[in-house]
Amino acid sequence: MARMLSRDLPDIENILALNPRVKTHALLRSTAASKEEKKHWKRNSDRSCSSCEKLENNFDDIKHTTLSERGALREAMRCLKCADAPCQKSCPTNLDIKSFITSISNKNYYGAAKTIFSDNPLGLTCGMVCPTSDLCVGGCNLYASEEGPINIGGLQHFATEVFSAMGVPQMRNPALPSPDQMHKSFHTKIALIGCGPASISCASFLGRLGYDDITVFEKQKFIGGLSTSEIPQFRLPYNVVQFEIELMKDLGIKVVCEKKLSSDGMTLNSLKENGYEVVFIGIGLPEPNRHKIFEGLTMEEGFYTSKDFLPLVAKASKPGMCSCHSELPVLHGTVIVLGAGDTAFDCATSALRCGARRVFVVFRKGFTNIRAVPEEMELAREEKCEFLPFLSPREVIVKAGRIVSMEFCRTEQSKDGDWIEDEDQIVRLKADYIITAFGSVLSDPKVREAMTPIKFNRWGLPELDPETMQTSEPWVFAGGDIAGLANTTVESVNDGKQASWFIHKYIQSKHGFAVDSHPQLPLFYSPIDLVDISVEMAGLKFPNPFGLASAPPTTSTAMIRRAFQEGWAFALTKTFSLDKDLVTNVSPRIVRGTTSGHIFGPAQGSFLNIELISEKTAAYWCQSVTELKADFPNNILISSIMCSYNKADWTELSKMAEASGADALELNLSCPHGMGERGMGLACGQDPELVRNICRWVRQAVKIPFFAKLTPNVTNIVDIAMAAHEGMKQLCSNWLWRCRGERW
Repeated sequence: MARMLSRDLPDIENILALNPRVKTHALLRSTAASKEEKKHWKRNSDRSCSSCEKLENNFDDIKHTTLSERGALREAMRCLKCADAPCQKSCPTNLDIKSFITSISNKNYYGAAKTIFSDNPLGLTCGMVCPTSDLCVGGCNLYASEEGPINIGGLQHFATEVFSAMGVPQMRNPALPSPDQMHKSFHTKIALIGCGPASISCASFLGRLGYDDITVFEKQKFIGGLSTSEIPQFRLPYNVVQFEIELMKDLGIKVVCEKKLSSDGMTLNSLKENGYEVVFIGIGLPEPNRHKIFEGLTMEEGFYTSKDFLPLVAKASKPGMCSCHSELPVLHGTVIVLGAGDTAFDCATSALRCGARRVFVVFRKGFTNIRAVPEEMELAREEKCEFLPFLSPREVIVKAGRIVSMEFCRTEQSKDGDWIEDEDQIVRLKADYIITAFGSVLSDPKVREAMTPIKFNRWGLPELDPETMQTSEPWVFAGGDIAGLANTTVESVNDGKQASWFIHKYIQSKHGFAVDSHPQLPLFYSPIDLVDISVEMAGLKFPNPFGLASAPPTTSTAMIRRAFQEGWAFALTKTFSLDKDLVTNVSPRIVRGTTSGHIFGPAQGSFLNIELISEKTAAYWCQSVTELKADFPNNILISSIMCSYNKADWTELSKMAEASGADALELNLSCPHGMGERGMGLACGQDPELVRNICRWVRQAVKIPFFAKLTPNVTNIVDIAMAAHEGMKQLCSNWLWRCRGERW
């Protein structure tokens, strides 16, 4: 039978059959067949534990917040850039969140990283482990929207990780004198005890301030403190900690390992005897809070505290942390983790990676009282950890030298809100291992003795001022866990940041100098900031190629001032005229440009305006130009002027503008809307002869560069350009016309 020409070949028809078609009947397929078919196409993990992904020895990144470049750009586009951003109010280190998100949306990844590291020297660590749902993300104004809040942690992680891959070092503030020219107060010997987040932050800011004799002492062979030893590799890789410590070392800060605070070793008094005038204590809380029912239990019997277990996991799973080549703790069977904080959930997910078959997270209170952030709990739930609330540990059962089970009693909350244990409700769980995560304490008498002569509070921690981080001894400061204020890494970082300023203030006061009452910590700098991006044109040197071009962004000179303060290099004033030609903008129209959107920027790529020239007088603009040039001598200010075809007017106005201190002039010969009817703008710019004469008049009147802004509303723009060039024979600039984004 001959093939039908009106049908494609069978293989083509089969492919096209996958396309949507107009349905002629309902489809029928059995439930059994659907379940079987689903297995071939399912992308997420199956709910059945029998098909769980094997986690043993798998320390790959598991964070939900991690973003690719594409994901980061799309997420940054969603940010509202709130005027009084609540996310920034919720950040312990006061990150300028909307600024770094704007930089990401503009693909200025270094700018984003610089903003982050300026306020938080551990910006990459915090981007990975910050409990953002309880901090910045919890304050996001998009929280109640369908799309949800901005993934701020993921954006911070992305920007700082991109910078880390650049391999660019940190450097001192370029504005500081060289070290040998600094006052002797900046050569003060400063010691920081413990190389954790608080000390790294404090040392970094002190280094940025210009202090050059800073030493960090660490009791372990590795550096990073809790970030290294207790946060698992799949949440915080060791190379991240190394990167941030290297940034600190770039400022000349020294790190000495295997030097611990102890009465039989290094003490506060011994440091003072060795010439250290200021000490910062950032040792964390080194001992586990151990319940009496666990006294005498050992790791050989199957018992670990979080302070035992997590460092063992870290040493075996974090490449480069130490040279000991440790093996992962070998677990099997059932593991019970006691506690409801972030550390407990880190222990639970780490236990799975050490071979545990089942992990139970057991806690005294209910789900609504869990101290861990939702992200931590959710990750543990996804990895099939089981949660058992309302249980309080009562007894550990050991047989033949091994833990075999644990007994709990049920807890209930009384009407007064107190938690009580009900001895009538007893639960016994079989277990092969028990890991406790009940928090940490400072209980080592040798450490406490080494901290003499500072005073301790009723919780056994140093007594200190929460604003200055200064202890009872003016020369000793503290921060992080040991200060009793910080519960997270980012709060420890802020403790160190806070202490650095008041250490600076203390040192300077000792040398008779008063420090500004308003803290002014230096920003993050790198060699990238020294790259010369200046542009020379028409004999003028523009510090950078970024500027504001007339209205609407330069409607007033206060707007220009703000732009210069923020780093813009040049500005053109809004076009002004002589007083006899003053206009009134009855109905200015400013609309969003067609380049707006996530491809070009954060939905603010350009503006189109249809309005007349400035309503302000020439005297206003000239006086303002004089003021701005006095305060910003290196910025380029171009006065945009407009007159009718009158030599006297062009001569008078151009001389006024030159006398005010303008670096150059723009001759506005283009505006069509409302100005052409007055014999100005477009009316002058369409005739080559008029353009030639106006340029000649201005050239005769002033010595500064100028350029003609030509109208595109002519058949042959080349004729107009040539006329302008002939009128400006001595002009160095080839900048004969520019595009201002106006709708014609």
